[in-house]
Amino acid sequence: MNATQFSSFLNGISKEPLYVLDKTIPLNKYTPINLSETNPDLLAFNVANSQDWETYLDDYLQNKQSQVAYGGYLEKRSIYKRSSYFNESHKDLERNIHLGIDLWLAAGSCIYTPLDGTIHSYANNVNHGDYGPTIILKHAIKNVVFYSLYGHLSLESISSLRIGQAFKAGDYLATLGSAEVNGDYAPHLHFQLIRDIENYNGDYPGVSNKKDLQFYVNNCPDPNLLLKLP
Repeated sequence: MNATQFSSFLNGISKEPLYVLDKTIPLNKYTPINLSETNPDLLAFNVANSQDWETYLDDYLQNKQSQVAYGGYLEKRSIYKRSSYFNESHKDLERNIHLGIDLWLAAGSCIYTPLDGTIHSYANNVNHGDYGPTIILKHAIKNVVFYSLYGHLSLESISSLRIGQAFKAGDYLATLGSAEVNGDYAPHLHFQLIRDIENYNGDYPGVSNKKDLQFYVNNCPDPNLLLKLP
């Protein structure tokens, strides 16, 4: 199955939207947001400060009369310049192209499994600008195996998990962490799909450089194939 076929397979798993957030939040309360380097709004505050980000996102949601801001798949972002974890001396090696979808909402919000799965791995990734507490689920749908990653969670979310633990679609999985534990970001979920997890455990690159982008595009399809957000 090539990358195009795999994307078609993901899109065909469900005709209806699948949920990683509370189903009682209606889809008309989700609003897209542009956090790329082309957004002039990001020049108006300190993008290295998580509290400034939280204020910006709260104001954005209020202005849009929404509860969740979402987006970011393959978005080129300047925010990662604040962390040496993402930077390289050569511009083609700087990791700044986002590989998942971000859903921005309050710390403590509940996260749910969109599909049946088992715990592949989990970890607290503590680098500045990293995921913080992270869970990776393994899915096997119609004999096709793939993985989903949930980043920027609370510490409590990974305190009592076990490898191989089973979840059904719609089960409670975790809660969102605050900036103090989530890599120093405004609260949000990083949700990413992964075909081949390689040798990673509790972690997988969520941001690519230009040089490796085609590999990651093939290995990490658009999560909105499952979520079907407008």
